Amino acid sequence: MNKNSTILLGTIIGAVTGLVAAVLLTRRAEKTERETAITSGEGLKLGVLIFGLLRAIASLGDD
Repeated sequence: MNKNSTILLGTIIGAVTGLVAAVLLTRRAEKTERETAITSGEGLKLGVLIFGLLRAIASLGDD
């Protein structure tokens, strides 16, 4: 798989993942009847988890 195909596939996967996350957050906001579905603390935790995931992806193949 060449560089452009890899970037395109990653972009598509990221967009689909973001769409699913937005749908889940919207459903959660409707269920709890709050304006926002995520608190600042939850957002910080999520950011740290995503950063850890990106670090893990970047280290793939580094044996």
